[in-house]
Amino acid sequence: MNALFEDLKWRGLIAHSTDEEALSAHLDEGPVSFYVGFDPTAPSVHTGNLVQMLLARRLQLAGHRPYMLVGGATGLIGDPKESGERTMNSEEVVAGWVNRIRGQVARVLDFDGEAAATMVNNLDWTADISVLDFLRDVGKHFPVNRMLARDVVARRLEEGISYTEFSYVLLQSMDYRELNRRFGVSLQTGGSDQWGNITAGVELVRRSDQRRVHAMATPLLTKADGTKFGKTEAGTVWLDPDLTSTYAFHQFFLNAEDAKVIDYLKVFSFRSREEIEELERATEAEPHKRAAQRALADDVTDLVHGVAEREAAASAAKALFGRGELNQLPAPTLEGVMREVGAANISALPSIIEAFTLAGLVDSKSAARRAVAEGGAYLNNQKVSDPELRLGPEHLLADRFIVLRRGRRTVGGLILD
Repeated sequence: MNALFEDLKWRGLIAHSTDEEALSAHLDEGPVSFYVGFDPTAPSVHTGNLVQMLLARRLQLAGHRPYMLVGGATGLIGDPKESGERTMNSEEVVAGWVNRIRGQVARVLDFDGEAAATMVNNLDWTADISVLDFLRDVGKHFPVNRMLARDVVARRLEEGISYTEFSYVLLQSMDYRELNRRFGVSLQTGGSDQWGNITAGVELVRRSDQRRVHAMATPLLTKADGTKFGKTEAGTVWLDPDLTSTYAFHQFFLNAEDAKVIDYLKVFSFRSREEIEELERATEAEPHKRAAQRALADDVTDLVHGVAEREAAASAAKALFGRGELNQLPAPTLEGVMREVGAANISALPSIIEAFTLAGLVDSKSAARRAVAEGGAYLNNQKVSDPELRLGPEHLLADRFIVLRRGRRTVGGLILD
């Protein structure tokens, strides 16, 4: 079996494939042109999309050619969700999101060399197609009974589903056929939740053009309790630092569970099998050192945000708990930390006692006074001894931020508007 395919299986990256032996042989035949698509239904891609981007990178490193599709057309429609109809965004909003997502994808793949990646937008081949041409050329190849049998459609039928979302599968399938015709694309990858759409594209190419193409899908990543990986109490973990700060992004992977961290390393890291197995042994022998978690967080953050940003995030984590200098952190990093700890906004500088209550670190002013008296109150990592202290401009970090800590681990902050 193809060595790349074997490695993908070992990493747990193949949940479905159209024909395992045929796909492995196809990858052996020479450079394969493949594609993965992202719909701009938000201003950023997230950790689930990152799995697909990293799979594309693995294929590219093996010599295969990626076509990264950002759905300027399908993003105007939206894949059906189980929870109900999507809100349709304007063409201007979707176009803006297309550009933002293109930039995020471009950080992960190489756009030069023999296996250079190519960005494509399905609005290029759908914008001018007429309804009649679409129905005659694409719609005639889709039996309605099979469309109704799709899981998400079947679940939505009771409460209702619009024709717009019902027909989404036709648009995505047309993408595969168009890329096959234009560029010889013969493999589509995606998440297992897209398997119905992906195989529909395979079928359209076979029915309309009598060509055989391939597909494979990655599994849904979960936490140890079975819930979806990539969600926090604050919501989705995005790749855009304006939505999820680099600090929060790094912390998310750093907090991976011992029971799942090796699975995540296989998916998100480009370390070799030998390196990952060594980290697995280290984690089993000395789990408190969290060697696997540190490797995971550093590797993913380096790739998505860059080494400098990752180092700043790591420095912020140390400084936040008194093991580094807060005043040496750049303003964007501090802002990310403040968002992560839920810092309160203020319009004027308060007393230290008021500061601790405003930051939510204590329930009352009397509790704040006790914290100071007991030596457990910290202002920008400096122990507070004077309960009558009034905060001034000299206490601001980057002219806006104040970091407060009660004890060793309870951190909060204030942001001066």
